[in-house]
Amino acid sequence: MYLDRFRLGNETAVVTGGGRGIGLCCAEALAEAGARVVLIERDEAIGAEGQAELAAKGYRAELLIGDVADSARVTAIADELAARGTPATILVNNAGIGETGIPSEEVTDESWQRTMNVNVNGVFFCCRAFARPMLASGRGAIVNLGSISGLICNRLPPQAAYNVSKAAVHHITHCLAAEWAPKGVRVNAVAPTYIDTPLVTANPQNAERIPRWLADTPMGRMGKPDEVAAAVLFLASDAASLVTGAVLPVDAGFTCW
Repeated sequence: MYLDRFRLGNETAVVTGGGRGIGLCCAEALAEAGARVVLIERDEAIGAEGQAELAAKGYRAELLIGDVADSARVTAIADELAARGTPATILVNNAGIGETGIPSEEVTDESWQRTMNVNVNGVFFCCRAFARPMLASGRGAIVNLGSISGLICNRLPPQAAYNVSKAAVHHITHCLAAEWAPKGVRVNAVAPTYIDTPLVTANPQNAERIPRWLADTPMGRMGKPDEVAAAVLFLASDAASLVTGAVLPVDAGFTCW
C-alpha cells in the first residue's frame, strides 16, 4: 500500500534544468518511479548529455529546448504536451542561476534582473503554463526548488539577489498552493543546503567557505543531489497527498541554528 503511493506510472513529469546536477537526479528519480520524463533545457548540449546519461541507466527522457524566462516558449511547450495527450501532471521547477560573491552595493541592474528573470519569473511562468491542464483535469503536483538561502541570510558569500529570488520562490509556492488546493493541484518546495557538486567544489573561492558552511551545519556535511531528488520524488508522488504549501528544508539541520 505505502510503496504504491510513490509509483508514478502514467504520469508525465517535466523537469526544468534537467540536464545535470539536481535536475538530472530529479529526472532519474521520477523515471525510476515510472514517470514519462520531459527535460527542458536552454542549452541543447547540456540537455543531450543528461538525456544520454539517463539512457545509459535504462531511462528514456524527451528533451525540449527552452528558456524558462521566455513565457511564450514555456507556454508553447506546455500546450504541445497537452495537444499530444500527455500533459504534464508533475512539474519540477529546478532551473535557476546563482550569481554569488558580489557585495550588494556592486550588484548591477543587469545581474539583478537576470537573477529575477530566471529564478522568479521562470518559476511563475512554468507554474502558470503547466498548471492549466492540471487544473482542468483536477489533479497535479508541482515541486519548486527553493533554498535555505530563501529562509536565512548566508554568512558567506554575499548574494542578496539570489536569496531574495529564492524567498520569492517559497512565497510563490505558498500562494499557488492555497489558490489551487481546491482544484486538486498541490504545490510544494524543497529548500536544499549547500550541495556537493563539481560546480561547487571546483570553485576556488569555496575552499575557504566550505569549512565555514560545515561548521554551521549540525550534520557536519554538505548534501548530495540524489538526497534532494528523493525529497522531490516524495512531494511529487501520492505519498505526499496531504501535503501542499510546504517548504521542506533538505539541509542537514542548517536552518536549526
